[in-house]
Amino acid sequence: MHAHLSRSAAPLLAGRLDSRRLTARRSRATAVVRAESKSSQAPPRQKWDFQRFLKTALFFNPPSAGGIARAVTAPIRILGKLAGVAGDEEQPAPLLRVRGPGSVQPISAVTEDQMLGKGAVLVTGATGGVGKRVVEILLSRGERVRAVVRSTEKGEKLLAPLASAHPNGTLEMVAADLSQEMTLLPELFTGVRAVVSCAAAKVRPKEEVPDSAEADAKYYQGIKFYDPRVVGDTPEAIEFRGVANLARIASEHVPLPGGRVLLDPAKGAAGNPEWGALDDVVMGGASSSTLRLADAGGEDGGPVALFSGNVTSANNGGFTSVRTRNFDPPLDLGAYEGIRLRVKGNGMRYKLILRCDGGWDSLAYCRSFDTPPGEWTDVNIPFAEFKATFRSKTVKDGKPPDASRIFSIQLMLSKFEYDGKLNPSFREGPYELPVASIAAYPPERANAADRPCVVHVSSAGVTRPDRPGIDVEVEPPAVKMNAMLGGLLTYKLRGEDALRTSGVPYAIVRPTALTEEPGGMPLVFEQGDTIKGKISRQDVAELCCALLDTNGAAGLTFEVSSTVPFSEAWEGAGGATQMDRAAEVAAAGLRRNVTGRTVAGRYTGTEVDPEL
Repeated sequence: MHAHLSRSAAPLLAGRLDSRRLTARRSRATAVVRAESKSSQAPPRQKWDFQRFLKTALFFNPPSAGGIARAVTAPIRILGKLAGVAGDEEQPAPLLRVRGPGSVQPISAVTEDQMLGKGAVLVTGATGGVGKRVVEILLSRGERVRAVVRSTEKGEKLLAPLASAHPNGTLEMVAADLSQEMTLLPELFTGVRAVVSCAAAKVRPKEEVPDSAEADAKYYQGIKFYDPRVVGDTPEAIEFRGVANLARIASEHVPLPGGRVLLDPAKGAAGNPEWGALDDVVMGGASSSTLRLADAGGEDGGPVALFSGNVTSANNGGFTSVRTRNFDPPLDLGAYEGIRLRVKGNGMRYKLILRCDGGWDSLAYCRSFDTPPGEWTDVNIPFAEFKATFRSKTVKDGKPPDASRIFSIQLMLSKFEYDGKLNPSFREGPYELPVASIAAYPPERANAADRPCVVHVSSAGVTRPDRPGIDVEVEPPAVKMNAMLGGLLTYKLRGEDALRTSGVPYAIVRPTALTEEPGGMPLVFEQGDTIKGKISRQDVAELCCALLDTNGAAGLTFEVSSTVPFSEAWEGAGGATQMDRAAEVAAAGLRRNVTGRTVAGRYTGTEVDPEL
């Protein structure tokens, strides 16, 4: 691990070294030090370590790989095709703001709400039967919804009327293909707090034209059986690879209840960002620092990161710092509240610095914090409290950092605060600050008692095709026809497994046969994957939205159906009955980590899955 340079005091512009400027600046610095030394007992001038300065500059300004990256155009071509854009322009499919039919515009800038972590709910399969209902319910609640679609034209047709009908909500739309990982750009998840996963392989009646209104109507009604076939992408591509891609990328962006760890000494150098020293040597000073990992010395005697060095005001200096190399791509922490450091204090005041630009000499977002001597303490710094500065001077009317684009993180010990003011607890000489961790912490809502960050719609029956002793002839058609449908249920189960092992708090909903009947059905919840029956898509959508705010729902996998027989048409509950689906889930006695899978040849039923 290397130690790192501080950006606020760096004289390098765009990573280029100008020998004339360096000579002039060095001469001016020498003159100032000599003038002060006559009257203020300044430390004696020390020899400037130009070699260390050059090493620092090259560490943070390596040769650019931009030319290579620009040559890789495949992701852009795929995104252009999805969005219906012709040509090979190197522009990603834009995030679109949808206000209503005919009112769809690219979002050109991140809003202040996004900067401060007002998270969106991302909905995949947003134009499908369940997905579009999820979008409407969330909009009706005033939520910010980001709809993932394959075709923006189809998305506008189906979703724009929902946006105009619910103006208190905010609808965004973006084109992507979950089965093509290269289309899942970081911008897709910028500021996302939760995900409702509704994408599914397309199944239609054999005798109908796949994309016709007749085929859609026959499939969606869900009561009368028509001989089915899979059209378009395979179940493996959508139900497994697509869900696995979503789970992996969601784990990097959604607000995990325990926070997102940015520095963990227990993971060693290979499991942490690369840090480098960025000391006052960049302006002729003589201070030095490092960030190193130690196997012992942590709060419980375990691994720890040590920010240590020697700080001196010799040569008109007075600061040390360590900073990460630029993250590529930049970190998306937009769904989090701020940064938390766990440190053992030494009575001194430090700075935490973030940068939202990859440039060398750009805005730095700073926040000072004090450390009680000899005590381990949590330092919580909300993004809203970081000050925009440039070369240690406060920027007038500066906004908070864009937490969705964090290029680097920096720790600094400095003689100076901001705008020429002095650090009241600064001491020259050697120092050491043990750091147990640095992490982004979630807002209070996301950190509530075990709420899922991803709600995934799967299907009842996913564990039955390979279950020992099962009679498929008495099972629903999807179980009997699993192989003929390309392993539809098999790949749905593999998608579930990918989500369960991703580390993201999840809830997996397995509905029985989906119908177009009204919502409000009386529901029954079970585990072990034996249930049969029908349920309306409206009820499934309402259940998914309720789960986002249901305490204790994280880690649940369950089946859901209605008590309405197939032979009975459901006309609705009548009146304005409001169903409390979250309360129903809480009262159902569901247990975490129950999957109904077959493990080592044994059906686990309602037992806890031994592999979880």
